Amino acid sequence: MSNRIKHSGIIEAIDGEYVRVRILQTSACAQCKIAGHCNSSESKEKMIDVYNVSDTSRLKVGDEIIVTASTRMAVSALIIGFGLPLIVLIAVIIIVRFMTSDEIMAALCGLATLVPYYILVWLVREKLRVRMAFEIE
Repeated sequence: MSNRIKHSGIIEAIDGEYVRVRILQTSACAQCKIAGHCNSSESKEKMIDVYNVSDTSRLKVGDEIIVTASTRMAVSALIIGFGLPLIVLIAVIIIVRFMTSDEIMAALCGLATLVPYYILVWLVREKLRVRMAFEIE
């Protein structure tokens, strides 16, 4: 198994060392031969920002390129975006439920703790962007 995730895409914009790439993200069954006759096949266009591209002179808008990311980066993004908030939510619900015996209060407190969590993630987004960067192959 490869330790890189690869997507082909088309360059939409270039600005200095920044490149915006449009990719077509497809589900596994979207490439099936009978996907056109099935409601479960799905594909979406996504925009990916690639920063710190060292040589943009060889690139131009409309070029087809390969964008890569490490699987470690993808796992880190999933943990930060979904794993840690789930753990925080469940922990707060359990603690508040144990302390107050009020299920509604526990649920509201659990949801309320996600607000500062995601604000913190938003505040450190530049550090995360550097750590979790896409690359052009």
